[in-house]
Amino acid sequence: MENIRNFCIIAHIDHGKSTLADRLLEYTNTISKRDMQAQVLDDMDLEKERGITIKSHAIQMDYELNGKKYVFNLIDTPGHVDFSYEVSRSIAACEGALLIVDAAQGIQAQTISNLYLALDNDLEIIPILNKIDLPSAEPEMVKDQIVDLLGCKREEIMAASGKTGAGVHDILAAIAERIPAPKGDPQAPLQALIFDSVYNSFRGIIAYFKIVNGTLKKGERVKFVNTGAEYNADEIGVLRLKQEPRNSVSTGDVGYIISGIKDAREVKVGDTITKVSQPCDSGIQGFEDVKPMVFAGIYPVETEDFEELRYSMEKLQLNDASLTWEPESSAALGFGFRCGFLGMLHMEIIQERLEREFNMTVITTVPNVSYFAFTTKGDKLIVNNPSDLPDPSTLDRVEEPYIKAQVITKSEFVGSIMGLCIGKRGIIVNQNYLTTDRVELIFEMPLGEIVFDFYDRLKTISKGYASFDYSPLDYRASALVKMDILLNAEPVDALSSLIHRDNAYDFGKKMCEKLKELIPRQQFEIPIQAAIGAKIIARETIKAMRKDVTAKCYGGDISRKRKLLEKQKEGKKRMRSVGNVEIPQSAFMAVLKLND
Repeated sequence: MENIRNFCIIAHIDHGKSTLADRLLEYTNTISKRDMQAQVLDDMDLEKERGITIKSHAIQMDYELNGKKYVFNLIDTPGHVDFSYEVSRSIAACEGALLIVDAAQGIQAQTISNLYLALDNDLEIIPILNKIDLPSAEPEMVKDQIVDLLGCKREEIMAASGKTGAGVHDILAAIAERIPAPKGDPQAPLQALIFDSVYNSFRGIIAYFKIVNGTLKKGERVKFVNTGAEYNADEIGVLRLKQEPRNSVSTGDVGYIISGIKDAREVKVGDTITKVSQPCDSGIQGFEDVKPMVFAGIYPVETEDFEELRYSMEKLQLNDASLTWEPESSAALGFGFRCGFLGMLHMEIIQERLEREFNMTVITTVPNVSYFAFTTKGDKLIVNNPSDLPDPSTLDRVEEPYIKAQVITKSEFVGSIMGLCIGKRGIIVNQNYLTTDRVELIFEMPLGEIVFDFYDRLKTISKGYASFDYSPLDYRASALVKMDILLNAEPVDALSSLIHRDNAYDFGKKMCEKLKELIPRQQFEIPIQAAIGAKIIARETIKAMRKDVTAKCYGGDISRKRKLLEKQKEGKKRMRSVGNVEIPQSAFMAVLKLND
């Protein structure tokens, strides 16, 4: 145990975590030169394509310093705000963290929030200045920022470059010297914390754990404390580049267990594993329950694929514990699931993973957030879907969730960012200069306003220099109305939304215009209307495709032509009363791109 070091890498998105992890693996000879590739721990195609880390990845390395052998367990974490739940789980399995700051960009919003997560768990922080080889790097200025934030000494900050490998040997030595060994008693009853799990179609569910107390041997009977289920430890081992089986794992080790579990619901991330023969008194305090921020419906394109989709969602939830879902049905789309996500990127990634990993083609409805509706009788209802909103005559008020948003940006963009936030009903709470040209802005704003396109627009107006992070605050009463979209006088429940009364007219008009572009023309005229209750607030019309019935009438009396056109018009009218409109998937996602 003396020689084990468990640590994770935390940073803002794109500050070079995965590249530095590559160098650590290379310099400890964990990976041979032949197997080396960029971002070696990011094993999903999606991660490689987008250049972002979506899942935390655990790997074990061996290191020798002054003749003493060490075992390093590294967990590489994502940097995007939507995957902060992955970060919180990784931190729970570690004693130390490498805090990486880009020497060109300095400290950003996600750096600060991930740092606070690590400090809450009493982790030893090693600050590292990365990308010092960049021509635009300002190491001295960024060191000042780190000293202000952490209160550490300047000489404790390590300079490195993940690309060239400069300073990596110093980092390895610092991990051995500065990060404490895990505490715990190998003789005590077994307590192992599950921090992740994956599904393998041949072996069933593989759970990843960190042993806090006790020792686990192969073949022993184990029990999952929260679910109460018992299994045999068929195979246990440690996480190298591939899983390496061992006969026993002890306190401080990070490893995996295969026990032939087939049902995804039986493994809960944050659960504790103990032995049946010598059980522990209580489970380890796991992670807090995840609070989804954005809700959307996911429906199979073919209704008979519903069970297949449920099966796929259960598998995906194993690998991504922050996904929550429950069955729901829609008049327009049939049976599907109401899913909770941590943000828009999370939702996009889940949809892509369903299509790639499980071959499921799905329709995603307009994302929204969760509201509380209070009736005149004093009942409190949770509204996850606009169709759940009670009748306006019985409605007293609607409360919506507010968040505390933290934006860090260069001072030249402050005006335009304030304009964007105030346009989204934000209230500025604090403005604070971190350095002469870097400003931290704190806003309180409704979560519903940032769900759609806020992050993209923030990046656009700040030329990519603003960083954004948020945390939930409370619920506040607001003048919200339900806006329906009618196609051919039929409401489409998947396109209805709850929106602030002041923004409803503009939103409805834009929505109708966008749908007019996206819905293909039919043989009959289609009116697209936005309505609040019985009041129509915007309308566009998709003209009918007309066959040229007068082509055979050349010359002759106009009344012959008119007669043919009138006959066609009657047919179109009859068609419209029975015709239904096919809505493409792009129309459901149109709402997200209304400002393009």
